Parts: sequence; C-alpha cells; structure tokens
Amino acid sequence: MDMLIKKFGETNKGKKRLCLITNAQCPIKDPYEGSKEEQVTTIAKQMTAHGMRMESIIIRGTLSQDANKEIIDENDRLLNIFSKETSTRLLYVEDPISLFGALKTRNITPVTVFKGDLELGPKLRIKVLVYKKTQEEKFPTLKKYSDKAPQTDKFATHEVKVDYEYKSAEDPDKVVPPDQRIKGYRYGPQIVPISSAEWDAVKFKPEKGVKLLGFTDSSNILRHQYMKDVYVFIAEPGNTKAVLAVSALSRAMKEMNKVAILRCAWRQGQSNVVIGVLTPNVSDRENIPDSFYFNILPFAEDVREFQFPSLSSFPALCQPNKQQLESAANFIKMLDLAPDGKKEVLLPDFTPNPVLARFYHYLDLKSKHPDASVPPLDYTLRKITEPETNLILQKESVVDSFRRSFELQGNPLKKPRRLLRDKTSDEAGKENITAPPANLIEYKSVKVENIGDLTPVQDFEAMISRRDSPDWVLKAIKDMKNKIFGMVEDSHEGDNYPKALECLIALRKGCILEQEPKQFNDFLKHLYNFCQEKNLQSFCEYLASKGLTLIPKTEAIDSDVTDEEARSFLVKSESKSD
Repeated sequence: MDMLIKKFGETNKGKKRLCLITNAQCPIKDPYEGSKEEQVTTIAKQMTAHGMRMESIIIRGTLSQDANKEIIDENDRLLNIFSKETSTRLLYVEDPISLFGALKTRNITPVTVFKGDLELGPKLRIKVLVYKKTQEEKFPTLKKYSDKAPQTDKFATHEVKVDYEYKSAEDPDKVVPPDQRIKGYRYGPQIVPISSAEWDAVKFKPEKGVKLLGFTDSSNILRHQYMKDVYVFIAEPGNTKAVLAVSALSRAMKEMNKVAILRCAWRQGQSNVVIGVLTPNVSDRENIPDSFYFNILPFAEDVREFQFPSLSSFPALCQPNKQQLESAANFIKMLDLAPDGKKEVLLPDFTPNPVLARFYHYLDLKSKHPDASVPPLDYTLRKITEPETNLILQKESVVDSFRRSFELQGNPLKKPRRLLRDKTSDEAGKENITAPPANLIEYKSVKVENIGDLTPVQDFEAMISRRDSPDWVLKAIKDMKNKIFGMVEDSHEGDNYPKALECLIALRKGCILEQEPKQFNDFLKHLYNFCQEKNLQSFCEYLASKGLTLIPKTEAIDSDVTDEEARSFLVKSESKSD
C-alpha cells in the first residue's frame, strides 16, 4: 500500500490494485496495539480512502495433516473483513487451472446498457440500472500494417487505408457517385431496390423503456431458449426505495418460483426490441443488494426446430439393453465435473479461454523475441482442453466396459460391394427383396448424371451414391421412377417385366438406405393404379409372385406402413383385380 501511495499519490484513483495469493494456513503475529481485527479494519479503510482494490486468491486444495484448522479459520475471518469493508474479491481456488483463471490481468469498466424505470404498471415504476453480466470476449483484431513509412518517422501510424470505387457495368470507366447508388434486396427471382430513406421509414422505432408483460412459473422457461448475453438489473445506487422494491420483488418471485417476462428497448430510436426473462438473484451477503438476471428469449423466427424420431419408435434390436444403459451411466458418472462431496471443476469464473490465453502468451513472447517459434500448448491449457489423464487411467475398467457394451462397426459404404443386379429377377427370391438394404456400389472414377437404358440399375446406384450434392439422391429416385414407368408401358407380353422388377428392387433398397420409404411406397401405389388404368394387371400379378412389398416400419423407421399392410398390398390388389 505504501509503495502504491508514494508512486501514484492521489492520481489513478480506482486503478491501483493489489493481488494477494496465499494458502492462508500460516499464523499471523499479534499486533503491538489493538487486535488483529482492528488492524485489518484500519488497513481496509485506508485502501478505500486511496481508491485501492485488492484481490485475495486463497489456494486451498487438499489440506495437509499439519494444517491447523484454527489458524485457517482465523485467517479466513480476517480476509473476509477486507471483502466486507472494501471492493475486494475473495476467491478460493483448488488447482493451478483455477488460479490461472482467477488472475484477472485487466478490469473491464461496467457500462450501463439502460438507465431508467422498470415499469411494472401505469403507476408503479422502479429506478434501475442494467449492465452486462457476461459477454463473449472477442479475438483481438489483427490490423493491416504498412512498412512503407520511413523508419525515421516516429509519428507514422503505419495504417493501411482501403478505398472502394463503384463503376457502371455499362461503362467500366465511369465511377458511380454515392447519390446515384441504391441497395437492392433479392426477393424471389427479382431484385427490389430500396432507398436509404425508404429503409429508414420502414424501420420499427420503439420508445425507450423496460416494461413488465407478466409473470410465469420458472419451469415454463427452458434453459436452451436463452439467447446472447446475460444482463444484470440492479436498483439505482443511493435510492433506498428502489433498493427495497427490487429486494421485495426478487424475494417474492423466488419464494413463489416465478420469473418475469419483460419487453425492452434499451435506447431511444433503436431498431429492435427484445423480449426476455427476469430471474431473481437473492444475495446471501449483507453488503451486496438483491438484483435480477435478464436473458433474452427467442421470437418465432429465431427458433430452429429439428424433428428426430423417438428412440422408442426404433425396433427392439435397436433399443439399448440394461447392461448398455448401466455402462453409459457409469461412464457419465466417471466424468462428472461436480461429483458428490467435491467442488466443481472448470467453473466458468475461473476457467480462461485457452484460445485467447495461448494467443496473448505468444504475442508477449514474440514482442520480446521476434523470431520466436510457436511454443507447444501450455500444461495448464492442456488440462482445460483434454480430459484428465489420471482419471482415465484410474477408471480404465469403466471405459473398457462402455467400449465392450457398444460394438463399433465400420462404414459399409467404404467397403467393396457387388452389384445389386448380380442376380436376375428370376433368381431373386422373396428373401432377397425384403432383406435389409444391400450396400450400394460406389463409382469413384465416373460420375453418372442420368439413368440410361443399357444399365439402369448401375446408373441408379452410382447417382444415389454421389455425395457432392444432396440433390443427386432425389434426382436418382425420380429418374428411376420414370424409367420403370417407361419399361412397364412399353412392355410387349411382359418382356420388360424382369428388368422392371430389377429396377424396382434397386429403387426399394435405395429408398431404405437413404431413408426415403415414403417415396417408394407412394410410387408403388401409383404404379398399381397406373397398371389398372392401362390394363397391365399382369405386371401387378408378376410383382406379387416375386414377393415385392411396400417398405414397412420394421425396415425403415420413417415409414408409416405396418408389416401386415406391406405384405397384403399386392396380394389384395391381385385378388381384387381377379
């Protein structure tokens, strides 16, 4: 303290910082006058008077057998006096990772996002201040640097300026001035020009303010609906009525397990409005008042809905058994970051961003040694980005049990495969048609874009196996449907039936593999109606004799056809036609 006072005097008030790193396990000698508590209180008051801040970081970890509990308790009590009397941060850390994150190299001055009234009703308002509680720390901007300035010029900024010129498409040499340029927005096939005046007029400009819309149970607001940053609402400092109102409201909401829904426009004339949830934050310390946390909620346009089939809809063979569930539970329990009886590790408040930490470490190194190479990843950062090695070794039996419970198989698409048409339709029995989907062949050298007349099955397999665009699957299915229609319609006394059956089998198996059962089922029904209209019932009888069926739910989860419906489709159709 004396060094800071002599060095900076009355200047830099609020920027003088002390950092005390200790295990707080050693005894403190008795003072010559007064008690230890009185001395600590005197020092704390002097720190406040000179605008000093202190961070007390206590490395506790696992206490040794020699540790004196009475001394530790006394030291904790004295350090708590600093925390109460001054703006001192008191942090307890368990390991080097937490220590690394607890050391703040810079303080960010809080800036109010909103200062005004929290409107609870027409005649009820509370003076509040809103700050950001969390905000993503962006990667530092690396600016372009010019070395063209003379080295002797000490005032050179070395800044690189970029100018843009807009030129006419009709006359490339003519520069279009700003007053002749207008923005256009693509709307379908056309581009709609909108001037800056029109754009400004159409913008929604709400009145500044924070208004209460209502209350709801906290269970109605799901955690995954939180968006962006977290804000903190505090009562206006020095306003006793506002402090009491915020405290009463937050405590009542916590007691009733309620949250508030707010509509917020932080600034006058801002173009957007946010709807969010206000959660009570009741303080457990006397010198810190109650407050609220605020999280922005999504509008309908912000929600991304992804539909996945329920696990219960899978066949019994795809359901996890008791042993697999137990192995998975043990594996999760082994890697629990907050095990029973122990403090949580990798707490957000004490876990630094390894990307930023590594960058700044290298930046510091390169400023001193311009030719320095990039060092390997620091041990502390590696502990953040990788699982605990010792824990994995200690619990190797759990990992092995989990591995044995789930048999991993390679991707069959990457193995050599035979053609689907190696067997003719006459050789293909019932079991071949309704068996699990065969693997489609890969054509790595030739990219087929159309289904030809000579080898339609191979062309279909090649197209459906292409992964350079998702459109190839739908195109292959569509082309194969047209090819089958053509074969059936042009058939003379059933001469094309075997080849059409081959194509149908390939289409069926391809639709199963690509999870498109509805495409095949709808097509087969449409094909049946087509045959009825064109007096081609013999083709339906031929398919029934070969055991071709719709794709049931047991073969493809997305199918809405039962096994019974699939088996009886062509049989019923055949008897009906008779």
